Amino acid sequence: VLAIRTFNQSDLEEYAKWSSKPVINALTDLEHPCQALADYMTIREEFKTFDDVILTFVGDGNNVANSLILCGALLDVEVRIACPKGYEPDSKIIQKAKELNNNINLKIMNDPYSAVNGANVIYTDVWSSMGQENEKEFKDKDFHNFTVNTDLLNQANSDSIILHCLPAYRGKEISNEVFESRNSRIFEQAENRLHAQQSLLTALLS
Repeated sequence: VLAIRTFNQSDLEEYAKWSSKPVINALTDLEHPCQALADYMTIREEFKTFDDVILTFVGDGNNVANSLILCGALLDVEVRIACPKGYEPDSKIIQKAKELNNNINLKIMNDPYSAVNGANVIYTDVWSSMGQENEKEFKDKDFHNFTVNTDLLNQANSDSIILHCLPAYRGKEISNEVFESRNSRIFEQAENRLHAQQSLLTALLS
């Protein structure tokens, strides 16, 4: 197996084109599917089913958001993406998700408070991903109303859980109070990266 962690999706596709072995997308700028496997595993552990689950991702429409959309389409989970205008997920990903599920329940929103209303899962990620360090200053300004804090959490369901793919910048995309709250499943989610990737290897090599 080749596990490739890179920036350009095209580099990964080039490996897959020529490799006689399975190629795993360990992360690209476009997708982060291994993370999404652990995320949905954590959700399933918590709620026992994906029926009536609403997952709201608050932040940049980045690779994590893209993979949550694609996996949500496969599992028929309602996914809401709350991001500032101009930071929406890639249009190619949205089209791909619609091809995977004609009845996809996907909402792209610019108001995080509306997006978390009735949600069971609130997910966030850093505002500036790897390789975007030079964008950090103006992104922090664009996202200043998109912090997952107690006020935002109070708009969601009382049994909602908090997820973050880590590392986190406490006080930016997520407040310390929410990170350490009883709703947080962030460390369980991190542990599930191990179990989900073991399962992926088993599926590929069986």
